[in-house]
Amino acid sequence: MGLTHRAALDDGLPPADGLRTRAVASTRYLVADGAPAWAFVAVTARVGAGRSAGGRRRFREALGEAADAWVEGIDGLATALSVELQEIDPELRVNRNHVRQAMARRSPPG
Repeated sequence: MGLTHRAALDDGLPPADGLRTRAVASTRYLVADGAPAWAFVAVTARVGAGRSAGGRRRFREALGEAADAWVEGIDGLATALSVELQEIDPELRVNRNHVRQAMARRSPPG
């Protein structure tokens, strides 16, 4: 997860104060024929409206490369990976971000 979060920060499409990542492990799943050596990782990124198509594609690729590097490091598993980027409809979203103000008040590192 850290690689994907860092890739998102480095890409810059989402502002740092708006970036959130989470990983949810499923203990009950099946892949293909159900062999225990198969696994999957599904990355879903949601971004606010108004970003260019090129910027969204670049961001999706950065996340995919980071996630792929992470799954390649898992010994003994053949892993399927999917990355999907979803644009958030601003008419259907309420967003209150108190992190932004706290980051602005924080002293610069030093």
